[in-house]
Amino acid sequence: MTDSTASLADLRAAAEAILPDVIEIRRRIHRYPELGLDLPVTQAVVAEELRALGLESRPGDMTTSVISVIDGARPGPTILLRADMDALPLQEDTGLEFASEIGGQMHACGHDTHVAMLLGAARLLVERRESLAGRVLLMFQPGEEGFFGAKFMLEEGLLADGDVDRAVALHIYTRFPAGVVAFRPGPMLASADRIAATVRGRGGHASTPHLALDPITVTAELILAWQTAVTRGVDVFDPAVLTVTRVTGGTTNNIIPESVELEGTIRTVSEATRASMVELVERVAAGIAAAHGATIEVEVVPGYPVTVNDPATTAWFREIAVELVGEGAIEDLPAPVMGAEDFSYVLQEVPGLMAFIGARPAEADPLTAPQNHSNRVVFDEPSMAVGLALYAAAALRHLGG
Repeated sequence: MTDSTASLADLRAAAEAILPDVIEIRRRIHRYPELGLDLPVTQAVVAEELRALGLESRPGDMTTSVISVIDGARPGPTILLRADMDALPLQEDTGLEFASEIGGQMHACGHDTHVAMLLGAARLLVERRESLAGRVLLMFQPGEEGFFGAKFMLEEGLLADGDVDRAVALHIYTRFPAGVVAFRPGPMLASADRIAATVRGRGGHASTPHLALDPITVTAELILAWQTAVTRGVDVFDPAVLTVTRVTGGTTNNIIPESVELEGTIRTVSEATRASMVELVERVAAGIAAAHGATIEVEVVPGYPVTVNDPATTAWFREIAVELVGEGAIEDLPAPVMGAEDFSYVLQEVPGLMAFIGARPAEADPLTAPQNHSNRVVFDEPSMAVGLALYAAAALRHLGG
């Protein structure tokens, strides 16, 4: 066993030792989930825990973000560690004793675990401050779930205090067994853009469709045409996903409506295909409209860009993860995950990576276990020890500890 491996083994043991405290923090946050960019209760918990470690916290002006810095004993580089903090708008149905106490709001994506893991890592790093040559920038971010929280933090000066050399974010995920660490170099997560469209025809009586211009049938053809255009026009090795998720039109069974509204999402893993999908969506809509004499108004609203893991940082992180959890617990992803993340904005500015921490409970069926964003998702809490140890290990390795 090398000295480096031995030190990471000690770090893993230290993470296990503080796990009960980390679980307590996680459960406290889980009970009071908050949405979007305004998370005052969660922000207060983070500030309180940082203060207990002797760290100052800097709240955001535009959002309820928190930034804190751990200064090492000697000058050196800077590494950014990020945790997102916001919850989702759905009713929790897990039956957990610490389930959400706020109706219609739930930490269903595990952001409560991210906050707790990063606070646990901060504790380990403060205890090892004398071995650090450089700075650890702690980024506690609201508004990941579609509210562009990372972008706001960048605009507010997240990186303004000096060069940041590397950035690391971890995301808990029940797709993988407890304790597995999964990642890949290059595109890690997809971009996410929103389609909003209105199909306009001419209303009338359902018994005489020839005297009307039925926007419902035009909408049906539009949806199928979009799907066909994607499968026939997009390279399978540079994929795109187009999913229509809402169709709204009509009022009763015997009236052809004037219009139909629909919206959906586009996911891609390269900026080139992302741009081509906008052209495809607009071109197909124009053709379908012309074929039926209808009008189709389409808008593609830009969302999060592709999350791209820096290859050099990914190789560096893989070595750390192998030392910490063993080769058998590493999942080298063969392809990107088609979810999206606003950590992508940070990775456009700083070389870094996002990795998944497996947290599927041992007793759960891999095929039917509730996934992230499910109202029934349950995360394996002991897996947080892996995440907080990885956060701390990345900082220690980057700063020479």
